[in-house]
Amino acid sequence: MDVKKVLLYCAVVFVLYTIITSPVQAAGMVQTGFEGISSAAKGIGKFMTELVR
Repeated sequence: MDVKKVLLYCAVVFVLYTIITSPVQAAGMVQTGFEGISSAAKGIGKFMTELVR
């Protein structure tokens, strides 16, 4: 088996296990991830705005 496929399989199993065993904690992790992405996008937008000025 390819190493990438094994790692992907392990990641999927981990995510499913986390969602099944503790859905509230899994939802918190997803929310934290989206907040991080949103924060990064805002930072890039602010940087580009200041760059253009």
